[in-house]
Amino acid sequence: MNQVDYLRISLIDRCNFRCQYCMPEGVELDYILKQQMLTDEELLTLIKEVFIPVGFKQFRLTGGEPLLRPRVVDLVSAIASLPQTQDISMTTNGFLLAPMAQNLYNAGLRRINISLDSLDPDIFDQIIGNQGRSRWQQVWHGIQAAHEVGFDPLKLNVVVIPGVNDHEVLDLAALTIDKQWHVRFIEFMPIGNVHLFGDRGWVSSAELRESIRDRWGLTEAQVRGAGPADVFQIPGAKGTLGFISQMSECFCDRCNRMRLSADGWLRPCLLNETGQIDLKTALRSGTSTAQLQEQVSSLLAIKPEINFKGRDSGNQGIYTRTMSQIGG
Repeated sequence: MNQVDYLRISLIDRCNFRCQYCMPEGVELDYILKQQMLTDEELLTLIKEVFIPVGFKQFRLTGGEPLLRPRVVDLVSAIASLPQTQDISMTTNGFLLAPMAQNLYNAGLRRINISLDSLDPDIFDQIIGNQGRSRWQQVWHGIQAAHEVGFDPLKLNVVVIPGVNDHEVLDLAALTIDKQWHVRFIEFMPIGNVHLFGDRGWVSSAELRESIRDRWGLTEAQVRGAGPADVFQIPGAKGTLGFISQMSECFCDRCNRMRLSADGWLRPCLLNETGQIDLKTALRSGTSTAQLQEQVSSLLAIKPEINFKGRDSGNQGIYTRTMSQIGG
C-alpha cells in the first residue's frame, strides 16, 4: 500500500443541501451537538501532536458542508501555517463559496473540490433535495469565483446516478476542454442508502469512459496523483477527467488516507467500520497525545488488512452512519 499520510477532516456534519446519496430521504439524521464536536483547539492539538508525528502531511477539510463551520478561514490558516503541512484542500458544495473564495485562498487554501452533479438547474435541485428557489446559479457563481481567484487544481465532483444525471456525462466532461478544470466522475456508493436507486445500481467508470472515448477519444493523462482517481484526458483538452471506481475496481492498494469525523472518530476505511478510534473522548478524558500517537500508529499498521478484508462490506449497506456523518 501507499504510505498513509492524508487525513480527511470533517469539520461539521450539517449541510445546507440534502443530496440523496449523502443524506438519504426519510432517514432521521441525529446531528452532532456543538459540545460533542471537536473544538478548533482540540482539532489543532490532534493534528500537531498526534497526526503529524505519525506521518500525516496532507489534510482535506470536508463536511457535511465545511463552509458552515464558524471561523473556518481561521482554521484553514492555522493548519496551512504548520511547517509540516504539505497540502491543505477542501471539498465543498460551493453554495457559500463565492464571497469566501478569496479569503480562503489568502489563508493558504490552494486546492478545492466542488460538487456539481448536474448542469441542469432542475435536475440539480432534485439531487440536492431542494424544494424552494433554485440553488444551481449560486453554486455556479462559487465555481467561477474559485476559478478567478486561482485555485489550482479546481476539481468538480460528479456522482453519477442512473436515470437521473447519467445522460449529462458528455456535457460535464466537455467542461474540461476549454478550461483547466478537472471533472471527477464518482461511482455511487450505497453507504446508509443501499435501496436508494433500487435495481439500477451504479454506472461503472468503464461505461462512462467508453461513452467519452466514442465522442472525443480519450488518453491517459500525463499527470496523476496518489489518490483513488484514474486520470484521463480528452485529446487537446486543458483539463482532465478522473474516474473514482470504488464499486467496480478495487483501489485499496493505493489508498493513502484516513477519515476523522466532526465528533472525533478516526476511521481507517470508508467502506467498512472496522477499527475506529474515538479520539475526542480519549483526549477529553486525559489520555496523553503520546498514547494517542501509539493508538493511531497501531491502526496504521493494520490498515491494509482492514482495507482488503473489509472491502466487501461496502456492498452490503450495513453502516451506523450516513456519508454526511462519516465525512464525505
